[in-house]
Amino acid sequence: MINERLPAFTRQAGTILATLIGLLILTFCIGRLMPVDPVRAIVGEEADQAAYEMVAERIGANLPLWQQFFRYVNDLAHGDFGTSIRTGQPVINDILHVMPATIELATFAIIVGAGFGIPLGILAAVRRNRPTDHVIRFLTLIGHSMPIFWTGMIGLIVFYAALDLVGGGGRMSDYYIGLVPETTGFLLIDSILAGDMEVFWDAVNHLLLPASILGYSSMAYITRMTRSFMLDQLNQEYIVTARVKGLSKNRTIWHHAFANIRVQLVTIVALAYGSLLEGAVLIETVFSWPGFGQYITNNMLIGDMNAVMTCVLLVGIIFIALNLLSDALYKIFDPRTR
Repeated sequence: MINERLPAFTRQAGTILATLIGLLILTFCIGRLMPVDPVRAIVGEEADQAAYEMVAERIGANLPLWQQFFRYVNDLAHGDFGTSIRTGQPVINDILHVMPATIELATFAIIVGAGFGIPLGILAAVRRNRPTDHVIRFLTLIGHSMPIFWTGMIGLIVFYAALDLVGGGGRMSDYYIGLVPETTGFLLIDSILAGDMEVFWDAVNHLLLPASILGYSSMAYITRMTRSFMLDQLNQEYIVTARVKGLSKNRTIWHHAFANIRVQLVTIVALAYGSLLEGAVLIETVFSWPGFGQYITNNMLIGDMNAVMTCVLLVGIIFIALNLLSDALYKIFDPRTR
């Protein structure tokens, strides 16, 4: 058994290694092919030639590309991701500071998206071509079609400015900033650890609208995919056989049809979560959410390539990790893959 598993493990490890190498090459090429001079971004437009050459030598910009690449890989291997031009801090420290805000936002969004999307997709498939199906498909079409920045602005106008039901921009109200020690970076957790439930509920109030809008967009995709997977299963002969044998409709749907699409849904939800982590740029901008998406956008605008390259690398690693998690969940949901 161990001998059988070893080649599979070796193939998977080789695939991950090849993916990481390709990702390193891609991020390096992005940093060098962008129409931004990294040296000029550091020294400024008014610096003289001597200062320019000194900085170029210090960061290795005067070396051949292949030497720059190996220097880049060596720095990464030693945990050196460079220093951000914008903040003057190590890039990895900046990312560790902003990433919890995006994880918090994306996690609540995927809970909304999967929590509503999967049941609605199943309901639409079971009631195919009935009014319920048409309503669900119409709602998902709207969610899939509307630009998320427009939805965010309309949400702010209606639910914050007009109805005053939720908080506005940012992670909390201004008068709560600095009251809770930043222990984990996750505001909800930190406020609970500090025992300050007033800050906790204020943070929840600010999180509800952006997370719901992101979740609605994600829900539209998950609902459509769930409906498609369920329709495929409901048309299989084993479903007809189960009904003929006297199994109830609910048992046939949930214990047979749904059981056979769980593995596919794991992939869909994992990819949707990854997309939320790296694709929340617009919603973070609209809501002034100090997260990863806003961080990479601000650094791209000023040509801070150390930050941009590290962010691109991190996004790739996130998707690799989510794929590995999906593979692990496959073995739980489907014993045939063990």
